[in-house]
Amino acid sequence: MRPLCTSLIYVLAVLGLEAVMQKECEIVGILQDKLKYKERLQYMKYYFPLNYTVTVQYEEVLRTSNVSRLRDEAITEPSLRYLWFHVSSQVVLKIRDVLPEQHPSWSYTQELCDLLEGLGVEYEKYKQGDMDIVVADLVKRIHDAEAGSNRKPVRPKALLDNCVKVMRMLYSTPWWTVFLL
Repeated sequence: MRPLCTSLIYVLAVLGLEAVMQKECEIVGILQDKLKYKERLQYMKYYFPLNYTVTVQYEEVLRTSNVSRLRDEAITEPSLRYLWFHVSSQVVLKIRDVLPEQHPSWSYTQELCDLLEGLGVEYEKYKQGDMDIVVADLVKRIHDAEAGSNRKPVRPKALLDNCVKVMRMLYSTPWWTVFLL
């Protein structure tokens, strides 16, 4: 009887996780549509003054090389996605915060904020205890403005370009299998 209960619990857990992952996949798909090159170029470059930059913490510039290095350190994929979510959320908020509501890019960045907020709700459901210590420290530094390391000026489009590259890197493989292992 015990193996049957264990199997049943496992199947229910997988089904619940699958429902959460479907919502996550849906939101990431919408984000990919919103972050197409043409839109990033229009909203984050053409609508900004030449050489305009946003000051961000060093940790908020998440590149594919950073993710590769973290993978080499055996950081789990769910933790890397959690880190990507936090970095992307903070970057989009910082871009939106420098814009007046009348700016042509404000509604675009607000849509991105809303999508990332929806993704955050999905992450709260199953990611809280699964985070690696290294990622937890990085997320804490990102959210603690006072403890932030060096700051650097970065163009808004470059920030979103990094966001897209890392998103494609993390979500391009059949990533649902990572959760089932």
